[in-house]
Amino acid sequence: EELDLGVSSGRSSIAMAEPGEGYDYDLFVIGGGSGGLAAAKAANDLGAKVAVADFVKPSPAGTTWGLGGTCVNVGCIPKKLMHISSLYRDTQCDAHGMGWDTKSSHSWEAMVTKVNNYIKSLQWGAKTELRGKNIKYYNSFATFADPHTVDLTDKKGATEKVTFKYCLIACGGRPSMGDYPGANECCISSDDIFWQKKAPGKTLVIGASYIALECAGFLGGFGFDVTVMVRSILLRGFDQDIANMIGTYMEKHGVKFAREMVPSRFERTETGQVKVFVKDAEYGVYDTVLMAVGRTGCAGWLNCKAAGLDFKESNGKLVCNEADQTSVPHIFAVGDVIDGKPELTPVAIQAGRTLVKRLFAGSTKLMDYTDVATAIF
Repeated sequence: EELDLGVSSGRSSIAMAEPGEGYDYDLFVIGGGSGGLAAAKAANDLGAKVAVADFVKPSPAGTTWGLGGTCVNVGCIPKKLMHISSLYRDTQCDAHGMGWDTKSSHSWEAMVTKVNNYIKSLQWGAKTELRGKNIKYYNSFATFADPHTVDLTDKKGATEKVTFKYCLIACGGRPSMGDYPGANECCISSDDIFWQKKAPGKTLVIGASYIALECAGFLGGFGFDVTVMVRSILLRGFDQDIANMIGTYMEKHGVKFAREMVPSRFERTETGQVKVFVKDAEYGVYDTVLMAVGRTGCAGWLNCKAAGLDFKESNGKLVCNEADQTSVPHIFAVGDVIDGKPELTPVAIQAGRTLVKRLFAGSTKLMDYTDVATAIF
């Protein structure tokens, strides 16, 4: 199969109305997040026959959600809404000093319910859009059966096989729990905090990534007792002057830092709290322990070997060339599952749209990954 970096031979997109070479679909997308949905819709607009499979395995704590991917369900969107909500506490303090008599209280449960209802409206919108474009949506877990076939398993365990000419892997990643004894049983992650109806109470955040600091920031903003356990430096990979300034600002606003420290294990107490051990000595007891020690790509879940596809066991990601093409020429990837690329929603969207223009509209333009800006809330 001749494919030069995923650049099509420039055939008219009109010719794509029927799937090529007897396959069920011209493009099969694994993962209904930002990148997968953007690519699926763009390919459909160019006349390709497209399907999307999206299925969320529950987190170790049992949280699951619907279509839309990390950003919509357990990432940027609920994070920003909770961040904004937490800022009102400071605003009220300021207002009081300016003559406003503001007496109000915050309900974590009411906030989570409202945020979740908003997210569900986005899930519904995404599903409606797929239906409106005649893109087949499978709420099923996709794994490779061979280089041109996926096995689809729904929540009842029913399976079916589907064939494709091209495949786009956009399955993203999930939080790592760090392999500490008791972590899966006792701790939560960013997969859980945004859907948890019970207020987190006294919280220990483990990690110093922007996910750790953003969560610690809004939890502290609501007035919860929050400690961040940091192994070495804050925000590795970011400008350290700014990183340290953020740390100082957070400390001034009541977030505590336990520096140069890692947990050794976790135990559940009789009252349902979590006992944290450092160097096998008891460090403290918390209502919630939030792990934010990194993310792992989901390529390892896809039975890649059946497609002749290699992935990096160390991080669950796929190595792609500059055309987002994997080691199998007709299988591509976008978003967080690609090794060494920015894990950002707009990047996944742009890469997905750019890719399908090469596949179905004769474009030769590649995604430009250089100098992509990142915001921290």
